[in-house]
Amino acid sequence: MPYKKVKGWSWESFWIVGGVFSWLIVPPLAAYLTIPGFMDIVKASSSTVLTSTFIMGLLWGIGGLTYGLGVRYLGVSLGSSIILGLCSFFGALVPAVYYYFNPKDGKDTIADLFGTSWGLMVMAGLVLCIIGIVICSKAGGMKDKDLTRSKADALQSDANVGGGMNTKASQIDASGSEFLLVKGLIVAVISGVLSACFSFGIEAGSSMGATANELWKAANPGQGEFLFRNNVIFVVILWGGLTTNFIWCMILNFRNKSFGDYTNKKTPLIKNYLLCALGGTMWFLQFFFYGMGESKLGNGASSWILHMSFIILTANMWGIVLKEWKGVSKKTITTIIIGIATIIASVLVVGYGNAIK
Repeated sequence: MPYKKVKGWSWESFWIVGGVFSWLIVPPLAAYLTIPGFMDIVKASSSTVLTSTFIMGLLWGIGGLTYGLGVRYLGVSLGSSIILGLCSFFGALVPAVYYYFNPKDGKDTIADLFGTSWGLMVMAGLVLCIIGIVICSKAGGMKDKDLTRSKADALQSDANVGGGMNTKASQIDASGSEFLLVKGLIVAVISGVLSACFSFGIEAGSSMGATANELWKAANPGQGEFLFRNNVIFVVILWGGLTTNFIWCMILNFRNKSFGDYTNKKTPLIKNYLLCALGGTMWFLQFFFYGMGESKLGNGASSWILHMSFIILTANMWGIVLKEWKGVSKKTITTIIIGIATIIASVLVVGYGNAIK
């Protein structure tokens, strides 16, 4: 939302400025404030742990990068529903497959999910999540047709409407966002799959979190588990995310000749930087609080789906505020509402499955 208020900057410019706060400045600050000597834990970790966590961050970085593009081409509402729905599915399922082949105490495997009553309920929730994504994609196709039809009607009455854009290639919705369905769906699928690598990164760096937890418990006996233990893992994951996004945004700055954005006095520079800082900081806080919840629930299917689905819910609320669905048919509105409701229902089913467990 803060990024939408940035004026006069190319996408790559405000994305990387916000990213510097998301991935470089705020994570170590949060770790410093919550985990004494967090860098000592990082330095003491094996190269295997650091490398695997960093690589998951690199892959997740591509997912995060394409998330921005997916929202650009599909809008906050539809883009977030598809991307985060896929992310929740793969983020919940793949670790269970991994632990089937590499068993670890306290970690659920794919055999547990398919071989127990609670596991089957969780899988039913995952299936519901995918059904919700399909319905949301259908709503996107309907929106595409509605916008194309309304734009063609407008062009008949006013030749200047649309700014000369090709109506078959691009539409502008009521929020002022560019809407490209096919390109947006391709980007969204890539983003959804790779964004799940953040969940895998938490697993890869779990030994760092365990160390932080043990040190805290030794210093605070009888006070349970350490709420902030994951903050040290996030630092390494987000180094990987920064690497991917920085390289790509610099390439775009060069290609689009947009390096001047950062010092362009014709734009509200201070306001733009503050909005990017706000957007980047708010973005990191999602994982700051997820890490607190994960320390109590574990990085399993329920935690990840709950996290992703509430982002979907919130994003769609903003989509309504931004009028991204204004001007489409009642049938299209009904379809997207059903899709969103299905994704949210998947959370309830997964929650029930874990209650049985």
